[in-house]
Amino acid sequence: MSSGTEKIRLTLTALGFIVLIFGIIAILLLNIGVGSANISVSEVLKIIFGMTEPDDTKAIIVMRIRLPRALAAAIGGASLAIAGLLLQTFFSNPIVEPYVLGISSGATLFVGLVLLGGFTFGLARITPMMMFFGAFVGAMIVMVIVLVAARKVKSIITLLIIGLMVGYLCSASNSIMTAFADRERLQMFSMWTMGSFAGTTWEQIRLLYSIIVPMLVFAFLLAKPLNALAMGDNYASSMGINVKYIRYLLILISGCLTAATTAFAGPVSFIGLAVPHICRVGFRTLNNRILIPAAAMGGALMASICDFIARNIVSPLELPLAAVTSIIGAPIVVYLLTRRELT
Repeated sequence: MSSGTEKIRLTLTALGFIVLIFGIIAILLLNIGVGSANISVSEVLKIIFGMTEPDDTKAIIVMRIRLPRALAAAIGGASLAIAGLLLQTFFSNPIVEPYVLGISSGATLFVGLVLLGGFTFGLARITPMMMFFGAFVGAMIVMVIVLVAARKVKSIITLLIIGLMVGYLCSASNSIMTAFADRERLQMFSMWTMGSFAGTTWEQIRLLYSIIVPMLVFAFLLAKPLNALAMGDNYASSMGINVKYIRYLLILISGCLTAATTAFAGPVSFIGLAVPHICRVGFRTLNNRILIPAAAMGGALMASICDFIARNIVSPLELPLAAVTSIIGAPIVVYLLTRRELT
């Protein structure tokens, strides 16, 4: 590759990251400022930087309701996109993601056990950490099932069908639990399964970021081994990489990322599937050193846009986040499939 071509490629890559950064900033300001009570950008910035009275009505709206939700949507989208990218690398196929493989369904099942069965087992209060732990256990159990299946079947279609069947089993188990749940807990669980970042508290934000940010950093540190792994296990081994160890790390990181977001936002589909591939096409690269930060930013942008649409398109009513991501993500995936970009 000539130096001129390389310079153009680096310039376009830098431009792509600049667009993502400004897009994230813009949608964050929109999510904070636009709603039933519109707040200007200048007022939002003054509130965030503590230049207004903390008991001001607009300051309360921004700091207690909209800012935590906007931050949750951004980090949740980033985590789902990276989880999807890692799983696609793990299975060497770009049409897998936590939702498709049933991992999100497993997390949903165990969060349901916490929410619906918590009081039955004498739990006086359901904490954010308990929800994360439940989601993580569910995600890991389904991941193990999928891994065992992956060793026995060679066809990715068969593997996806197994993932879907696991998802159906988890959904059936949730339905059985709801039949025995009390009305208050059932309503809470039903709202949670629709997907939403509404009601996110600063306690949850601290927990989300304390879990997700280190996992994103670990994922980026694995970029070089992932590039080698994409060339095949034999090639990666010849480069001195412990393939088995890297694969265990991929499972752990993707499970943590999926569990953290699912625990607080509910099962959200298509972000983990569509965003990594959009980044591959948009940045025209398979280099994970570029794809990992690009997918994190792209996921944050897409989730924030979907959350903005869910909150404002039929205001004062709010659409389920999972419905919006499906409406936006499904046509993208179908378009890419028809162009044979995902095969």
